Amino acid sequence: MADAETLGALLVEARDRLKRAGIPEAALDARLLVEHVTQTSRLDAISRPEWTISEAERSSLNNALEARIAGKPVHRIIGYREFYGLKLKLSEETLEPRPDTETLVDLVLAEARRLGGEDRPWRILDIGTGTGAIALALLSVLPAARAVGSDISADALATARANADINGYGGRFEACLSNWFDQIDSRFDFIVSNPPYIRECDWCSLAIEVRGHDPRRALVAGQDGLDAYRRIAAESAACLAAGGMIAVEIGYDQRESVTELFTGKGFRLHQAGRDLAGHDRTLIFAAKTSREQA
Repeated sequence: MADAETLGALLVEARDRLKRAGIPEAALDARLLVEHVTQTSRLDAISRPEWTISEAERSSLNNALEARIAGKPVHRIIGYREFYGLKLKLSEETLEPRPDTETLVDLVLAEARRLGGEDRPWRILDIGTGTGAIALALLSVLPAARAVGSDISADALATARANADINGYGGRFEACLSNWFDQIDSRFDFIVSNPPYIRECDWCSLAIEVRGHDPRRALVAGQDGLDAYRRIAAESAACLAAGGMIAVEIGYDQRESVTELFTGKGFRLHQAGRDLAGHDRTLIFAAKTSREQA
């Protein structure tokens, strides 16, 4: 990268290097890495391509490109990810939030609006909160809501707590160290979760960007991928307020099996949502009425 002495040249060289290495979104990844290393923006690249690049910046970018080519996700390299308009820090024990999970946020918000509106003091529990992505996204739209983010990982909770503070929702977000519902003693209007749902046998076939960098316990849930849903279906009723709902993300082929688990525990499927590729991705459950149970 010795010839890349300006911002414009650096972007071209970084993009070409990632392309040669077979990185699928080479142009986007190159731009994100260059912007991170040089602390510039897309506007800078357009309006000031002649911006002089220092030797230290070139060296840092070279290291970042080597990490990306080796399979480290670009957002792990830069240390944060955008989700629902929020900038979220990542850490070793947090799952990297992905755009498909935004469909879960959208469905919960639609239910909140239907049931009483955005301004109600909704109580939200995010099980396995990780970065806090789902809870904080909901708080960003529901100004009177409060959320508890629970996780088994103290590292993840510290990250979620930091993300709440960074984005201005620290006063409405509580981090709780808990193995599922073990330390939860309140009731909530919405229980939300993007739990682990990968089958044990599928772990080794995941892309290196996932298998090598996302925490395994945030992804894998037993031989059939349903262990987490069994816990949520069995234990959530005690933490659900009257009229409350449970929203979970699922694998593309798990709609029927997850629905059976919840209906077997006294819930009914209220709503289902698809992800950006058109796959089943989100299910919302409500408690069965006395007539439905009869």
